[in-house]
Amino acid sequence: MDGDHGIDRSAEVTEAVLAAVVEQLRRQRVALEGVLVKTNMVVSGYGGPDQAGPDEVADRTLEVLHRTIPAAVPGIVFLSGGQDDEQATANLDAIARRGPQPWTVSFSYARALQGRPMSVWAGAEENVAAAQDAFAERLRLTGAANRGEWSPGRAA
Repeated sequence: MDGDHGIDRSAEVTEAVLAAVVEQLRRQRVALEGVLVKTNMVVSGYGGPDQAGPDEVADRTLEVLHRTIPAAVPGIVFLSGGQDDEQATANLDAIARRGPQPWTVSFSYARALQGRPMSVWAGAEENVAAAQDAFAERLRLTGAANRGEWSPGRAA
């Protein structure tokens, strides 16, 4: 994700890596029915001049996943990577709106869930309750995105 490459390069590399991972899982006789794939979304390099929007991210991500991840895999959980809270949520929502997939699609968003609460907390004991509220809000918003029900500016 670091770099100035476009979404095409991101799709190419993500597809190659996921194909290699699945091949190794098969070689090692891992039961694919017991695997969760924790992966990135296909996004433009963060330093690139042309940043793909949520619809293009969703389409390209699902294209790569359909090419590489067998339907026997029960779930795919996305990393938020270097995306900010809103961007990660918008991208997940766009993926969810594409309808059912052969696998459950969800999130594993450490940064996108923790960024706002950590900022609110700022290490101060008196900010703990407000940080907990901010965390709960991020969970509600990301949960809505996971169901394809999120919209920008949506209240929790």
